[in-house]
Amino acid sequence: MRFLLSRLFLYVLCTAALVGSAFGEGSHDRTQFGHEIIVGPGEKATDVTCFSCSVRVRGRVTGDLTTFGGTVVIEQDGEVSGDTTVFAGDLRLESGARVREVTVFGGKFRRDPSASVRGDVTTFGGGAALWMFIVFGLPFLVVGAFIALIVWLVRKFSRRQAVPAPVSA
Repeated sequence: MRFLLSRLFLYVLCTAALVGSAFGEGSHDRTQFGHEIIVGPGEKATDVTCFSCSVRVRGRVTGDLTTFGGTVVIEQDGEVSGDTTVFAGDLRLESGARVREVTVFGGKFRRDPSASVRGDVTTFGGGAALWMFIVFGLPFLVVGAFIALIVWLVRKFSRRQAVPAPVSA
């Protein structure tokens, strides 16, 4: 029992150390699930990742900005030095915004004439639901069909033949 408790204590201690280093002050990455991310004026962020939420950039993102199911607004004097990728959401570049490359899957791209994009702009418009299905749902559908095939084959070839009971006279 004592060994189990000391092992549990060591596990909790290691987990706390790892989690604490993930939120250290030296890290400027921002990741959110369902909560808006705002990079304020004069503020810097390294990489920004948002799942099912929106991002507003008024300051500077020195790395990549990626959202899944959310809207991105890069406001006046906002800058993204890396790639800006939006899945199933919209991207809006306001006056004076600066980005390197833009990719939008299943959403709309709006750009003020004075906003600058230094690299490529790639948009795959259309219904967000269709793109989300193709990107995320189709692989699960293929894996599910493969598993169903294996189960069917195992059941088909593992059935035992019924042996007639002996007739007693």
